[in-house]
This record gives sequence, C-alpha cells and structure tokens, in this order.
Amino acid sequence: MEQFKPILSIETSDELCSAAIMLSEESFAEINFQKKFVHSEKLMPMISDLLKIANTKLEEVGVLAVSIGPGSFTGLRIGLTVAKGLAVGRNIQIIPVPTFDALAMQLSAVLPNNTNFIIANNANINEIYFAKYKSNNKKYELITETCLIDKSKYALLHQKDDLLFGNFTIEKNDFKTSSPNAISIAKWAYIFGKDFVNLDNDLLEPNYLKNFVVHKK
Repeated sequence: MEQFKPILSIETSDELCSAAIMLSEESFAEINFQKKFVHSEKLMPMISDLLKIANTKLEEVGVLAVSIGPGSFTGLRIGLTVAKGLAVGRNIQIIPVPTFDALAMQLSAVLPNNTNFIIANNANINEIYFAKYKSNNKKYELITETCLIDKSKYALLHQKDDLLFGNFTIEKNDFKTSSPNAISIAKWAYIFGKDFVNLDNDLLEPNYLKNFVVHKK
C-alpha cells in the first residue's frame, strides 16, 4: 500500500484566511484568521507555524490543495501564488479545489439527509456566484453548477425549503458561511483530486467566472 503523504491546503477565497495540513485520513492541523485584507500578510507565517505544529517539513508534503474559486480576485490570486511558490522546485503537485464544492462537502457532513441548499456569494453590486446542492448521506449532490447570475434571477432558482449559505443574504436567518475551511479543501483534494494529478502547476489560474474590471474614479 502506498504511504500517505501529507496534504497542505489553502483557503483564501473570501475573508477567511485558512491553512491546514492533512497528515492522515483522521489527523489534521489547521490555523484560521478571520479578517479582511490580511491574506498577503498572514498566509505564509500561518503555513510556517502549521508545519511546525505538525512536525512536518515542506519537502514531505505530497500535494498542495488550493481553493481555486469563485471568490475574491485578490484572495484567490494570493492563495494560488503562494501555492505555486511553495511547490516550485519541490516536485509538489497543486490540486485546484472548486471552492463551492468544498463548502458543499463541509456543509453536507452536518446537514440532515436530503436537504437542498444554496451557496450564494456576492460577485459585484448586481451579480452573485450561485450553486445549488443536496445533502445525501453526509455527501453532496450537485443540482445547479456554480455560475454567475444576476441578483434579480435568484428568486427564480430558490425554492421555499432551500437553505441559503453565503454572504448574499435575503432573510435574517440565512447562514453567513461563505467559504470552506482549509481542512475541507484538503479533504476534497484527497477524495476527488486524482483527476488533477497531471496538471501543469504553472498553467493553473483562479476560476473567477468573470473578467476583472478596474473601476476608475
């Protein structure tokens, strides 16, 4: 049996700056920092501290899993840039993890069976990133693939019993969880990442789902 190699994971798609290391199927360490605009400052020190806590050297890491989007342009770019910098020269494969799917996996582990739920995050003043899922025996089923929609279209896609997660909120009782933690990024890569092991790290780009627009004053 092939020896398990640690998975180092990064989540920077929204306000949460999260790093984790998966040492086995049951053993994890994670550091989180919840604050806007700190990813460039905090991420590398967090990873350094994390490796010390886990008593693991970077050279021992087998896979780098990074949240690939959709999400914050700046946050996603920082996460992927750090991952590429850590991987270069060390023969570490980067696994791009769909951000909403990782969050759906995290939520499905605790939601009642057969719960339909939506993840919706603000993309800009008029649009949201949207995906719909169903929990099934602690796993997730995709109903509507992650897409960019006009906010006015949300009501057409939302059913009465759907739970809503994300920073796009309609009701007071909506859930504010808008991004997965890094442990979920690592778990997704461990379960589904085999399809991505031959990707060229240098060619990986964040999944923005839309073009970056510079607003001039």
